[in-house]
Amino acid sequence: MSRMRVLNILVFFAFWSVIVCGRLVWLQVFRHQEFVERAAMQQERGFEVAPRRGVLYDRNLHELAMTVLVDSVYAVPKEIGDARPQTAAALAKIVHTDPTDGFTSEQQILARLNASRNFAWIARKEDAAVIDKVKALNLKGVYIQKEFKRFYPDNQIAAQVLGYVGIDDNGLGGLEQNYDEDLHGTPGHMLTALDARRHVLGSAEREPLPGENLVLTIDENIQFMAEKALDLNMERTHAEYGTVVVQDPHTGQILALAVRPTFNPNDFRHATTGLLKDHAVSDVYEPGSTFKPVTYAAALEEKAITPDTMVDCGGGALSIAGHTVHDAPGEHFGLLPAWKALAVSSNVCAIRVGERVGPEHLYKYIRAFGFGERSGIELPAETRGLLEPLKHWGPASMGAIPMGQEIAVTPVQIVTMVSTIANGGIYLPPHILLESTDLTKGDPKLKPVVFHPETTLPEQLPEGANRVISELTAAQMRKMMQDVVLMGTAHGAVHLNGYSAAGKTGTAQKIDPRTHTYSKTNFVASFVGFAPVNNPAITIAVVMDSPSHSMHFGAQASAPVFQDLAQQILEYLGVPHDEPMQTPAAMAKAEQAVPDDAPPEHIDDLDSLFAEVNNLPADDPLRASAAAPTRLPESKAEDAAHPPAPDFTASLNSPPIPAAPQTTSTASELPQDSADPPEPAAQPALPTRPPGGNGSVIVASAQRVAVPSFAGEPVRKVIEQAGEAGLGVQVLGSGIARGQAPAAGTMVPAGTEVVVRFAR
Repeated sequence: MSRMRVLNILVFFAFWSVIVCGRLVWLQVFRHQEFVERAAMQQERGFEVAPRRGVLYDRNLHELAMTVLVDSVYAVPKEIGDARPQTAAALAKIVHTDPTDGFTSEQQILARLNASRNFAWIARKEDAAVIDKVKALNLKGVYIQKEFKRFYPDNQIAAQVLGYVGIDDNGLGGLEQNYDEDLHGTPGHMLTALDARRHVLGSAEREPLPGENLVLTIDENIQFMAEKALDLNMERTHAEYGTVVVQDPHTGQILALAVRPTFNPNDFRHATTGLLKDHAVSDVYEPGSTFKPVTYAAALEEKAITPDTMVDCGGGALSIAGHTVHDAPGEHFGLLPAWKALAVSSNVCAIRVGERVGPEHLYKYIRAFGFGERSGIELPAETRGLLEPLKHWGPASMGAIPMGQEIAVTPVQIVTMVSTIANGGIYLPPHILLESTDLTKGDPKLKPVVFHPETTLPEQLPEGANRVISELTAAQMRKMMQDVVLMGTAHGAVHLNGYSAAGKTGTAQKIDPRTHTYSKTNFVASFVGFAPVNNPAITIAVVMDSPSHSMHFGAQASAPVFQDLAQQILEYLGVPHDEPMQTPAAMAKAEQAVPDDAPPEHIDDLDSLFAEVNNLPADDPLRASAAAPTRLPESKAEDAAHPPAPDFTASLNSPPIPAAPQTTSTASELPQDSADPPEPAAQPALPTRPPGGNGSVIVASAQRVAVPSFAGEPVRKVIEQAGEAGLGVQVLGSGIARGQAPAAGTMVPAGTEVVVRFAR
C-alpha cells in the first residue's frame, strides 16, 4: 500500500515537472522574443539620436549654416489614457503659435495621440519660452527631448545658395540638398531604463557621427555687398527679379551670388516657390547684346575681322530670310570699325560679323564658351540653357543668334563667358565649393582660404577647363569691351575711381506669355563686366528682370550696380589702382557726362587732320581739294538731345565688310534687341578711339561719292548723312556743325573719313 502511494506521488511529481518544464520551455524559448519586447516597452525607452549636421562655412570660415540644440515636446499616449482630448487642447494653446502651422493644431495633436500607444510628437524644435510653458503644465505622459536644429546666423545672406533644411533635418534646397548625404552624418541610438514608476534608472547611448563640414568659395563680406547693392537697385528699378554674380576670372570660383526677392531659411515655411528658386542657375533668359562678345571673339579668332575692320551697319536695318532686323530706335549707322560697332551695340553689325564667321564656326565657339550645357556648378536644379543643335538652325538663325536672340542662358553662364575673355581665353567651369579643401567627418581643424586676386591662371587647370580663344584675341576683346565703357553704350553709366573697367550692356525683350511674341514693355536689362582691364580681379554680372519701363536699358538698370559694387569689392580686396584717383568733385563731374565744348579750331587744322586721318600722301589730289575749304554758315540751332562727343581719332586700316544681299520682304520682323544707349541725358555721339593708327583707308578708287554739306546739323544727323553717303566721320567738339574738311561737294573715294568740327 505504501509502495503504491509512493509510486503515485512520483508519477504526480513527474507529471508536474513535465508540465512546469514544458511551460518554461514555451515561455523562455518559443515566446522569449515577445516577452523581451514587452519588458523593453515597460522598462526601457529607445530613441534615435540625430547626428549633428555639418557646418557650411564661407571661405574665411565664417559660419553660414550651423546646428544648435533645441527642445522638442513628445508624449506617450498610453500613459495619458482617457485624458487625451484635454491634453491635446491644453498643449495646442501653447505650441500652436502660427495659424498656418497645421502640425501643432489641436486636431492634429489629438490625431497623433490616438494613432499610437507609445510615442507621438507634440511640437518640434520650439523656442525656450514655449518649452517653459509646456513644463509648467506638468502633464502626465508629456516629455521634453533634445534635438538638433539648423540655424542660419545671417538670416537671408546667400539664402538660395545655402538652401534650407526640413523638420527631419533633410536638405531641401541649395547646397543643403545637393550635399545632404555628406552633411547629414550617421544617426546614433539612446536606450533609457525606467522603473515601475517611470523614473529613469540609467541609459546607454551609441554616439552619432557628425556630418562633413563644407567650405564655400563665397566671401561673406562680398556677398553682403552684392545683396545690399541689389536691394537698393530693386527699389530703384522696381524689377520683378534681380541677380548678381561675382566671380574670380582666374579660378572660376563664385565670390558672391545674390538673388532677389529672397527668403529667410530659418523660416522657410512662409516662403513661396518663387522665392526658393535660384534664378542664377535655374532660370534662362535671352541675353541680347551681352552675348555679342561671343560673336566678335569668334570672328577675331577666325581672322574674319580685326578690331579696325570696317563693318557695314546698313543704316540701322537689315533684311534676312524675309525678316527685318533693326538697331535701336534712332540709330542709323553706316560704315563703322568693328570695335565701334561693338561699343554702340549695333545689331546689324553683329549679324554682319556673324556672317563672316559662319554658322559652323559660330556654333563651335558658343559651345566652347559653355553655352548649351550645364556648367557643373555645385547647386541643384541647374539648367543647360537653350541652344538648338546646328542642324536645327533655320534660315533666320544667323539673323538672331549673333546678337543674342534665339538662345537662352543663365547668369552663371554669361559671367563665366566674360571671365573667359578676362583671364586670357581659358574657359574655367564655375565653382561654389572649395574642392581643394581636405575635410573629414566633423574635422574642426580647417584653415581659411582668404581670397587674394591673382593675375595668372593656375599651373594645373581644373577638369573641364579648355582654351577658347588665344591670348591676343582675349586682349583685343578686353580693349573693345573697355571702349563700351569709355565711349559706348555704358559711357556715363560706369566710371570707377582709380580703376579701369570693361563690359557689355544688354537689353533683351521678353516673350509675352499671352501672345507668344516679343513684348514691347517687358525687358531683361543686364550688364556684365570686369575690372581692372589689363589684370582683371573680378567679373560681375547684373541681370534685372522686368525693370520699370522708364529705365529698361542695361545701361540704366544694371550698369550702375556694377559701378558701385566693383568699386567696393576692389577696394575691399586691396587691388592696386591702375588709373589716377579722382576727387569727389571730379567724380561727380565725370558722372554727369557733360564735357566742355572743344576749343575752336582753325580750318587749316581740319585740313591737316583730314589728311592725317586718311593717311594721304603729299601729292594726293584730295589735299588740294581740302586746301580750299568752304566754311559752314553759323547756325543758332541746337540739338539738346545730343551731348558732345569726345575728341578722338580713328585708326582705319582694314577694308569694310561688304553688305550681304538684302531681301525685300518685310512681312515680319525679328524682335529688336535694343542696342543699349546710355542714359537719356548722356548719350554720346559715336566717339572714336584715340589717335595712334597709321594705316590708310583702303577704298576702291573707281567708286567716288560727293561729300554732303553738314552745315548747321547736329552730331547724330551728320553721322546719319555720312553713313548714307558711304563716308566715315571724325567728330570734333559738340553742338552743331561749324566746319568740315573736305568741302561739301568734293568727290572722294567711298569710305573716306570726313572731319567735322562742332560748336554750340
